Amino acid sequence: MIARIARMDRKLRTALLAVLGICFMSGLGWASIPLYRMFCQATGLNGTTQRGTVAPGAVKNHQIRIDFDTNVAPHMPWKFLPENPYDTVDVGARDMAFFTARNTSNKPITGTATFNVTPAQAGKYFTKIQCFCFTQQTLQPGETARMPVIFFVDPKILQDPDASDVETITLSYTFYPVDSAKAKS
Repeated sequence: MIARIARMDRKLRTALLAVLGICFMSGLGWASIPLYRMFCQATGLNGTTQRGTVAPGAVKNHQIRIDFDTNVAPHMPWKFLPENPYDTVDVGARDMAFFTARNTSNKPITGTATFNVTPAQAGKYFTKIQCFCFTQQTLQPGETARMPVIFFVDPKILQDPDASDVETITLSYTFYPVDSAKAKS
């Protein structure tokens, strides 16, 4: 009788551990995307930019070139271009760039922009104060929109041995159509 109870306890313990393992793995799977996003924003991994509110102020005699790259997803009928292909900015100073998007189709289209910077080690020093990429953009048929991004390059880039020699940062955007069924839910 005692051996039978011990066997039952072992099966119950194994089942309980299996259920706890499933719950842990499900929770980890659910949290992985927000945790990865937070990690990338904190470290600048893969060119993830930062978000800020105020530029620290220009550092004298330190400028950096910002190249602008624009793309649209295949089959998205938009023309999307920077107003200027590049800008030279003072490190630490607030700057603004404009982009133009035009819907070339005969129906309204909502898009969202993904972004990154290269070289990747510059991502944690490139800070956006305001950006069209923070929200979805809807353009009516034939409509053209002028969209700004306000940003600065953090002066801490000058002290980072891996990024201090960066002379050019490329800010790249790609617009993707938003699935209207998913956007409504």
